[in-house]
Amino acid sequence: MKRKMKQLFTVIISALFAVQPAFAQKQNAEAISQKIEKLTEKLAGRIGVAAQEIGSDKKITINGDEQFVMASTYKVAIAAAVLDRVDRGELRLDQMVDVTLDMMMIGDAALNGRFVHPGLQLSIANLIEVMITESDNTATDISMGLAGGPAAVTKYLRRIGISDFRVDRPTGEIIGEFYGLPGPATHKLATEVFKARPELLKIQGDRNLDFEADPRDQATPLAMLQLLLAIDGGKATSSESRDFLINVMSRTRTGSGRLKGLLPKGTPVANKTGTIGGVANDVGYITLPDGRRFAIVVFTKSSTTSEADRDRAIAEVTRTLYDFYYLKSEDK
Repeated sequence: MKRKMKQLFTVIISALFAVQPAFAQKQNAEAISQKIEKLTEKLAGRIGVAAQEIGSDKKITINGDEQFVMASTYKVAIAAAVLDRVDRGELRLDQMVDVTLDMMMIGDAALNGRFVHPGLQLSIANLIEVMITESDNTATDISMGLAGGPAAVTKYLRRIGISDFRVDRPTGEIIGEFYGLPGPATHKLATEVFKARPELLKIQGDRNLDFEADPRDQATPLAMLQLLLAIDGGKATSSESRDFLINVMSRTRTGSGRLKGLLPKGTPVANKTGTIGGVANDVGYITLPDGRRFAIVVFTKSSTTSEADRDRAIAEVTRTLYDFYYLKSEDK
């Protein structure tokens, strides 16, 4: 009898110790989420976070199921949809595309204003390059067309199992509606409007709650995380296209104060930023010193703080998660 009781006691104790790591990890994830919310509460209006170590099934989220304006982070989905057509043999990365002057879009761009004469052609590979690394709106709207248009990008996302993620408009329409321009924005139209109404430029960094309430071109942090994981896992594209896209993202030049802002110097980051009004976003992949990687999505909206504060909020989130994932490996 005593032997049986001893065996039962041993089984119970073993079961408790087996549960303890999972419980501790849950507690750690909850503590990290609370820490992030406290760090960012005065830096940005509302924040959405989703992160996951590559190869794990455990996520850290804050407002993960809430819709956020994606701004230019939706260009990751556009790039993936174009690459899907490349994988299916419908397009080629070395295929040349005419870029005419009437295609030039406003925005912080690599093409608009730099090429002022007719005769420009770019390969699809280079269109994706400047769309991601420079967040170029001209390259984005051309790439959107190569993907088959906004509806085709959304259909592609549904085909790979991603919902809560909408692509509805080219950048010209998004910009035009944010600024209240008469119809889809073009470089010529925008130039004329901004010359006539220079006060419009002052609202560039101000929140626009009506714009944010529009469900178009929005996603949840979890849906964007799902796309990043699908790309990395080879579900969204071929392995060759995955490597191409992540390599392009590793050369991103925008938003140096966001995901990269507080990370140790030299940390490998592959990312895509997004900014419009009170919205500042950054999404991508971060590599830890031991070679492990995690995918991360940080969305913000409705901010009345400075651009530097919004960038700092994203940087604080990223560094907190970086430390969490890195220290977790040291605890093993």
